[in-house]
Amino acid sequence: MARTPKKKIYNAELTRLQIDLSYLRDWVGRSGSRVVVIFEGRDAAGKGGVIKRITQYLSPRTVRTVALPAPNDRERTQWYFQRYIAHLPAAGEIVLFDRSWYNRAGVERVMGFATPAEYELFLTQAPIFEKMLIDDGIILLKYWFSISDAEQEKRFQARATDPLRQWKLSPMDLESRIRWVDYSRAKDEMFAQTDTAPAPWWVVEADNKRAARLNCIHHLLGQIPYDTVERPAVSLPDRREDDGYVRPPLEQYRHVPDYAATL
Repeated sequence: MARTPKKKIYNAELTRLQIDLSYLRDWVGRSGSRVVVIFEGRDAAGKGGVIKRITQYLSPRTVRTVALPAPNDRERTQWYFQRYIAHLPAAGEIVLFDRSWYNRAGVERVMGFATPAEYELFLTQAPIFEKMLIDDGIILLKYWFSISDAEQEKRFQARATDPLRQWKLSPMDLESRIRWVDYSRAKDEMFAQTDTAPAPWWVVEADNKRAARLNCIHHLLGQIPYDTVERPAVSLPDRREDDGYVRPPLEQYRHVPDYAATL
């Protein structure tokens, strides 16, 4: 298991990496690049935590997180990859998929939501689809967050007793505990078919949350050949002089009661 960075060191390094992420975002905007990052892995493996740290200080107008719900009746009749294509980036954008088209090789495979024929077709088409994205100039990165059985159980137990995080325990998450080995087999089969030279899988050891966050972000930054440009200093303009404006009496407005003062 990875060594846990001390909190002070972790916070300092995370801040440094987040500054570098802002430079990466600037480069993507200037160069008109398109970036897709896929986050997959076990339930409770910490994918959301890494995505949150990546996007924390980046503009949501150009850095988007995509977490699609189950397909509706119309989407079930489409080509499987079709609804994901609608969320691919335009020039100057970064898209982070919090789970992706690999749902077909994971939950749909294990839970029987996809037929054997649909599953086999996916394994055939996924590498072709990803190569098409790369050939068109999209930068594609795929991360798999690996977590041990014991650590997942620990996180599930913590969520079960935390009213702020119980929403994270969906019926599908609970079912995944029962089918741990089935998911392991599905992941192994998926890697065997989709861990390709153009679009390899990168495994993030995620039992240690702090280490996983730093390792993933550092690796992501190292996979994209961005450069940094010195930003001009920002000079705030002076306000205009008072031209006789008189603020209305505060008493005429409805104010939120000062609940904080009662604490």
